[in-house]
Amino acid sequence: MGSADVSSLRLERVGYGDPDALRLVEEVQVEYVVRYGSRDDTPLDPAMFEPPAGSFFVVYDDADQPVATGAWRRSDVEVFGATQVVEIKRMYVVPSARGRGLARVVLAHLEAHARAAGTEAVVLETGLKQPEAIALYESSGYVRVPGFGYYKDAPLSRCFGKDLRAVSPS
Repeated sequence: MGSADVSSLRLERVGYGDPDALRLVEEVQVEYVVRYGSRDDTPLDPAMFEPPAGSFFVVYDDADQPVATGAWRRSDVEVFGATQVVEIKRMYVVPSARGRGLARVVLAHLEAHARAAGTEAVVLETGLKQPEAIALYESSGYVRVPGFGYYKDAPLSRCFGKDLRAVSPS
């Protein structure tokens, strides 16, 4: 696996309704249909991704093309005894940009941004048909946590969390 040239990337906070964000969200929905047979039906309100409730980011490459997304939103999930928890949502890298470490860059950015907003812990939900996502999260210090949210009891769902209080800010 190659590594991302971070100097050529631009991570921009955008509204959930931004055209680039909407296009990439639709691409990830198509990928869910391929992998799971249906779209992600988790109810989402665009206001969940507006500060201070959350933030949505689009990553642009050196040609100013949108190549990845990631977001966080406040959550009432209780994990690691933390009271300030956010959920990571809409992690996605376009197929042509995969294998360069972009997802790891986005994840680290989301964690740092959420930590700066007072977050103590992060949770996320992914699925067994996304082994590369599970490998990313586990190698980034995430551990399995009890199921939560819309897919709490879904057999293919896996939930992970990370205590940001136990990690030194970079």
